[in-house]
Amino acid sequence: MTHHDETPTRREKTGRALRALSKVALGAALVGAGTAHLTSKREEFQAQVPEWMPFDPDDVVVWSGYAEIALGAATLLTWRQPSRARMGRVGALFFLGVFPGNVAQWLERKDGFGLDTDEKRLARLAFQPALMAWALHAGDSRRQKRLARG
Repeated sequence: MTHHDETPTRREKTGRALRALSKVALGAALVGAGTAHLTSKREEFQAQVPEWMPFDPDDVVVWSGYAEIALGAATLLTWRQPSRARMGRVGALFFLGVFPGNVAQWLERKDGFGLDTDEKRLARLAFQPALMAWALHAGDSRRQKRLARG
């Protein structure tokens, strides 16, 4: 680990570059998914809205699309710490927040996005923690904790 007055090692430079690439990819994916909520994949996203949700499924899809676009844009634009780490945590919380919809899709046996079997829908649930970890990694949250400690 470097100190403020030391030159970063090659490994540290590579790690930073990979986190930056990860951050840009996540932000772009969120903007793309949010845009799809509002356009070409709107009906498929509606299939993921749980039946117990007390709102119109189309409204849920539209508003979650706006949220994803905003989150993606903020992820792309926020580079300095501690704001970057905050955005990573917000992203992880967003993915946690949509998890009940993924569980409902599995329990209610709703098709969407090629998830047309119980096995495929269940496999998707295992991917949600990876999305949360991706958001935290893109936010460079561990580095921010080290910086905060001094």
